[in-house]
Amino acid sequence: MNWDQIKGNWKQLMGTVKEKWGKLTDDDLTAIEGKRDQLAGKLQERYGYAKEQAEQELDEFARTLNP
Repeated sequence: MNWDQIKGNWKQLMGTVKEKWGKLTDDDLTAIEGKRDQLAGKLQERYGYAKEQAEQELDEFARTLNP
């Protein structure tokens, strides 16, 4: 799934995102609204990821979603 599809289906995918990254709050996910750069920033903030690691996690997440 590409990031435009993820953004378009964000409300349906919020549960999946929360399962994968449980430290993100519902408020975080609502504010992010499917924006990749904001999600990467929150992953860096909550998990202490480097920017490259956050980007890699997001790439892998997008690949695992069914199109």
